[in-house]
Formats: sequence, structure tokens, C-alpha cells
Amino acid sequence: MDAAAADHVAESISRAGGDAIGIGTDVLRSDALAALVSAVLGKWGAIDVLVNAAGGFHKIVPIVEITDEEWDRVVALNLKTTFLCARAVVPTMTAQKRGRIINIASQAGIAPNPHAPSYLPYGAAKAGVIGFTKLLARDLGPYGITVNAISPGTTATARVRSVRDHESLTKIASLNPMRSLVEPEDSTAVAVFLASEDARYITGANINVNAGAVM
Repeated sequence: MDAAAADHVAESISRAGGDAIGIGTDVLRSDALAALVSAVLGKWGAIDVLVNAAGGFHKIVPIVEITDEEWDRVVALNLKTTFLCARAVVPTMTAQKRGRIINIASQAGIAPNPHAPSYLPYGAAKAGVIGFTKLLARDLGPYGITVNAISPGTTATARVRSVRDHESLTKIASLNPMRSLVEPEDSTAVAVFLASEDARYITGANINVNAGAVM
């Protein structure tokens, strides 16, 4: 996230009565993440929740048109960032003997969408996120840290609307059991639950938020 966008989010949280700071960070650089962790600890003295939400892709093309560089870029953005951010906070969480790590995966990481093209490197990376979640949950359980994933279906965000046309989105919505696209708030609500005390013994789970498109 760039600094301006981070500041905008922090200001929105502050206006709602919360306490927040905005820090633009390159989540593919370990040194930048170390600085981020240091800044958070300097302000609050603890890190209780990490949500790994970096990811996405900007086009859909067949395998023969995917370059080495494009594959590396998409896998890094969706999978490597999850690893790097988790690694950055784990020392603090293990010392605290508590923490929540919530990874945003995707329906594409579970099964190809039967109604619209899926993007190969994105789906492969998100499948990796789901596997990473389960492995890390086992490693960190003894420290009181839970690690879970959320797999949204096609969600009505600005980015999704930029890479899929209206006809494709309408078809996706009409063919799932609930006849609807997922809204961003649907996945946010699940993340809030997983971060809460009510979810203290839920770990290694991948929760589908996809209107029943993949079960």
C-alpha cells in the first residue's frame, strides 16, 4: 500500500473513534517489513493480528502467453508476501504467546471457476496460501497463535471490475447457488470474527466466502 492510501485508511479509522497510523510499506522487502513491525511495536507495544491481504492480478491470459516475469510477479505478490509478512511478526507473537494471522486466499486456490476463466499463476499462488496457512498453524499452535485463511469468491471490488467485463460478472453471479457476487464486507466480517476471542480455537481453517460457488 502506498503512503497516501495508508494515511487515508488511518484517517478513516481515527474518524470512527479508533487509533491508527498509516505506513506505506513494500511488502516484498524484508527490511521494509522490519521497519513496519518496529513502528507498530513502538506505538502499541504488541502485535495481536496480522491480515495478509496483498495480492491480485491485472490480466487473464493462457499459459503460453505467461512470461517468466509475469509468473514470478503474481506468485510473489500473492504468496511470497504472505510468507514475508508472517515471518516478520512471528517473533513478536511467539514472545507474547498469542496472536492471530489471517491470510486472504481465494476460491481460485480451491478449484477453477467453472463459469469464467481463472488465471493460472494467481490460482496456483492462492492454493499455496491455503497450504502455507495449514502448515504454519501447526507450527505456531503451541504458542497460542492461530493461523487461518479466508477464500473469497468473485468479489465486487473496483479491481475485479477492471479485469472482468460486466457480462462475465453477471454470469458468475447468476450461476452460483445464491445468485450474487460477494461484497468486500462479507470477507471483512469473517476476518473480524477470526481475530476475536470467540475464534480462539479455530486454526488451520480455510473459510469459503463465495455464495456457494465452490463447496
